[in-house]
Amino acid sequence: MILAIDIGNSNIVIGILEHKRVLHEERLSTNHRQTEVEYAISIKNILDINHISPSQLEGGILSSVVPPISGTVKRAAEKILGKEILQVGPGLKTGLNLKVDNPSALGCDRVVDAVSALHHYPSPLILFDMGTATTISAMDHEGSYLGGVILPGVKVALESLTLNTSQLPKISLDAPKNAICTNTVDSMKSGVIFGHAALIDGMIDRISCELEGTPTVVATGGLARFIIPHCHHDIIYDRDLLLKGLYILYRKNSRRA
Repeated sequence: MILAIDIGNSNIVIGILEHKRVLHEERLSTNHRQTEVEYAISIKNILDINHISPSQLEGGILSSVVPPISGTVKRAAEKILGKEILQVGPGLKTGLNLKVDNPSALGCDRVVDAVSALHHYPSPLILFDMGTATTISAMDHEGSYLGGVILPGVKVALESLTLNTSQLPKISLDAPKNAICTNTVDSMKSGVIFGHAALIDGMIDRISCELEGTPTVVATGGLARFIIPHCHHDIIYDRDLLLKGLYILYRKNSRRA
């Protein structure tokens, strides 16, 4: 078993994996003020809750899009495991052929997602990761990473709407019955949910025109489950895609692989 940690802008996802399978998954809030010891306590508590002893874990791997806390969380995990935690970044073997202007500037989460998607699904591929930001990645029929798109995530767009308009309330992310709505709350839900679904469908159409062959479309991320069911295209929802990618990269780079 290994420990896999994905540090995102809103949440830190901590997974326990064995044989490419996610056994346990928990989330912590991303907190810039927490100390190494505080994160260590949180990680230890997660292991305890799931009845996992640190001695059962052979090692771990970390991916982060929040550089200021990456080192803190990495040291916290190493304190609990007593073993090295690998970190996705320069020097880590990925096997990806990156056809982007500056490969070192590509977010770690997009690299891990791509590795996992290419391992589990046929290419060409269009990959959506819907978190604080929504990222779209495109891979050709040879498995080369071509680039993609970055846009505001569902909750970022919704928070911007409610913060900048004095009369619009906060809403939940359950879909209304119809696209045409007769009250403010349902109208906002239609715009956020059906609007993002239409955005995804539209981007699939645009990107597909630039790829050879019919692409496999995969979506992951904490907000994908609210939007993907309302899209017209066939989209595979894989909630554990990034954690499974971390497992693949751990095996590719671990001395014990």
